[in-house]
Amino acid sequence: MSDDSPSIIVRAIWFVAVGWWLTGLLLSAAWAISLTIVGLPVGVKLVNYVPKALTLKSSEDSDVNRIEVGRSSGSSPGLLVRGAYFVFVGWWASLAWTVVAYVLCLSVLGLPVGIKMFNKLPKVLSLYEE
Repeated sequence: MSDDSPSIIVRAIWFVAVGWWLTGLLLSAAWAISLTIVGLPVGVKLVNYVPKALTLKSSEDSDVNRIEVGRSSGSSPGLLVRGAYFVFVGWWASLAWTVVAYVLCLSVLGLPVGIKMFNKLPKVLSLYEE
């Protein structure tokens, strides 16, 4: 963890007081904005802020899970396949995935699973893989 990250106590207080509801709002906005072609890049950027909103996880720690529009690794399908997947499956599957992950994050026992689900959200949304 980098030196500018808050302590675990501050992050826990943030999660209990602000993070759980702020993340819900952020994910709702990101999903709704992602439904439009024009808003998809903004929705993707909002998804990148989920770790920071949920637990104040520093951006240096979350760069591994960052997704970018238009950039694909060798293991991701092509843009045409990803676009078709998003239109027919990704938009509704990502909503269901997000809701389940969010509900899991509201409990202490489900928090690790919910965070792992959020890390997989780019793949569910558009088959993006790093």
